Amino acid sequence: MTGARGGCDVDATNTGQGPSSAGQLIVRSAAPATPTRRLEFAHLARLTDRHGVRERIDDGLSERPGYRTTDAARALALVLREDRYPAGVTATAYLSFLEHAVRHDGSTHPRMSAVGQWQAPDRSEAWGRSVAALGATVASSVSRHTRDRATDTFLRAAKSRSLDVRTAALAALGAASLVTSRTDASGAAHSLLSDCLEIIPRKATARWSWPEARLGHNNAVLCDALILGGVALGRPLLVRQGLAMLGMLLETETRGKGYLSVTGSRGRSASDTGSRGVQLPSDVAAIADACAHAFTVTGELHWRRGVCMAWNWFLGSNDYGTPVYDTRTGIATDSLQPLAGGTSGAEATLAALSTLQRRRQVGPEAARAGVASLLGA
Repeated sequence: MTGARGGCDVDATNTGQGPSSAGQLIVRSAAPATPTRRLEFAHLARLTDRHGVRERIDDGLSERPGYRTTDAARALALVLREDRYPAGVTATAYLSFLEHAVRHDGSTHPRMSAVGQWQAPDRSEAWGRSVAALGATVASSVSRHTRDRATDTFLRAAKSRSLDVRTAALAALGAASLVTSRTDASGAAHSLLSDCLEIIPRKATARWSWPEARLGHNNAVLCDALILGGVALGRPLLVRQGLAMLGMLLETETRGKGYLSVTGSRGRSASDTGSRGVQLPSDVAAIADACAHAFTVTGELHWRRGVCMAWNWFLGSNDYGTPVYDTRTGIATDSLQPLAGGTSGAEATLAALSTLQRRRQVGPEAARAGVASLLGA
């Protein structure tokens, strides 16, 4: 079952513009977004208030929804990539939430309740996504005041470290944004990036070429961190390792189907033939991010096809032929599973919008983007 097609057919052959025989990597400048699809922010605007992003719409029947730090981080990164967005969607609220969530020692509150009570701080995914969003803000915001606020918060967060490889990979993405930024945060970013990359596994296991015995949640972020981290540090070997891992991940999660069958909540081993458990939009968005960055770095069209498959997954080109995102309302379902329906929280909608951004980023114009820099081997 292939579900809906997203108008994203591309030739997946190598363009010959990737790694050269001398081991060089072409790093291309980001291309302007294609205007073929407009992001629908109405649902995100309904979820946003002066505190940040609520987990879901308040239906008045169950417990009032609180605010997750990961959602604020996703929303901040999302709006920074847009020139215009509705008044109800505000980067100021998202950044303010992260400023309050990140403590003086770098640990981060994962959640705030509807009445303002913070969950105990830790160094989990909330920390990693905060670092990623703050790094992107310092590197790309046009507002100096916003950059200064994000820098201060990033420097607090950068005091901390996590031994969880996926959390560390998320933090590496934010640090990579700042290593060459020539800001007050560049030194701390370099140290954080090096430490985070150090714990990401890269050596293939005995049973397959993935460096872990099982695939789990948010696999593509490991590849993404190696690609962007390698570029930032001028280490092409890391980039090639990240590209190889991403290629293996795409091969495993397509298996000749022509669409994504992402690893489900029960994980996947070398002997598993399909997805097990529910599939999450956030995992698909991570694939879109990594493939978009791989395309930017190498210019190879099969990475563009990976982004397209990620977006088509939301439109229904998936294991169940079920659309996960409604392009009219801007609302995404929390998971893909055999039975239709389900809840629609902030994370899924943010993942869908982010994937659509990546789809626009790698449009036809991206293939003609000029060379920005060249990394020696």
